[in-house]
Amino acid sequence: MQMFRRLFIAAASAGLLSGLFVTLVHQLTTVPIILHAEVFEKAADEKAAAAPAADAAAPAEESHDGHDHEHDAEAWEPQDGFERTVSTLGADLLTGIGFSLLLIAAFALSGRAVDWRQGVYWGLAGFAIFFLSPNLGLPPEVPGTAAAPLLGRQVWWVATAALTAGGLALLFYAKEPKPIWIVVGLAAIVLPHAIGAPQPEEHASAAPEALAHRFIVASTIADLLFWSAMGALSGYFYKRFVQPVVA
Repeated sequence: MQMFRRLFIAAASAGLLSGLFVTLVHQLTTVPIILHAEVFEKAADEKAAAAPAADAAAPAEESHDGHDHEHDAEAWEPQDGFERTVSTLGADLLTGIGFSLLLIAAFALSGRAVDWRQGVYWGLAGFAIFFLSPNLGLPPEVPGTAAAPLLGRQVWWVATAALTAGGLALLFYAKEPKPIWIVVGLAAIVLPHAIGAPQPEEHASAAPEALAHRFIVASTIADLLFWSAMGALSGYFYKRFVQPVVA
């Protein structure tokens, strides 16, 4: 119980600080691009909604054909400004704590001494596993972008992250690294990309291509900073709270 408490304190400390940090990064990088893209998305929605209005001259008795174009209640989304910022902060804090728990649990399972420097390397591995590799097939998308069915994308994303983690483990942590383990590790990393990520039937985006490209770059930079900071903080707090007990 004492070990679990120390692990949680270390992860919560690292997660809260890295979550606060990446929220600031998001406000400066990805959020302005998202807000800009939403302008194009709303304009496209309004244009699509206005098109059926040209058929308004049809007889009233024909308006009950199941195409009255009334929208269902929209899913809740935070309003721009303070509400959106708080929502982003909450999501970033929870994400930071969750991934910090994974990192610190991995530290403990490895049985190795870890400080903030080694933590950065672990963080970069996390960046490769949970962001870089999956996003080679499913890059970050601005609002208003066509996408493949959600379930297929989720399955491919989880499989890609798991295979990348296993491949990196074989490459860097297999005992007596032999050529066979190198081949298997590389094959695990490449396999999901050889299969290919689910793609929409037609690629389309309401936002300009240049804006979508900026979002990919900004998201990559934000996540790289997030994982680097979280790795360093996780290593620091692991050494302070957990490592003395493990040793």
